[in-house]
Amino acid sequence: MSTAVETAPAPVTFTQGAVKELLKLKDQQELNDDFGLRVGVEGGGCSGMNYVLGFDQKKDGDQEYYIEGIKVYMHKAHGLYLAGMQIDFQDGLNARGFTFNNPNAASTCGCGTSFSV
Repeated sequence: MSTAVETAPAPVTFTQGAVKELLKLKDQQELNDDFGLRVGVEGGGCSGMNYVLGFDQKKDGDQEYYIEGIKVYMHKAHGLYLAGMQIDFQDGLNARGFTFNNPNAASTCGCGTSFSV
């Protein structure tokens, strides 16, 4: 009899650059094991919805994933907006920060943190 728990595949992925930066940020903030990375959406922004990316504790309605060794919390309802999204970290001369490549976005704003579906 197996005691392994099957989990659904995570709806988002991280590039190696994003993983490296996220692990660095978590270490800098000295967070305990109750915290995970919250990935989600919220209303607002110039295109209608903003991405949420930050360390937080688990809340009611959250699903928990492990992506590249990072504990990720995502509200169940946000999966349909974020399925297939890749999160990257750019550290170049023109831009520095996280970028979101979302195949579900009908349009995005110039800043890259807001989208519409």
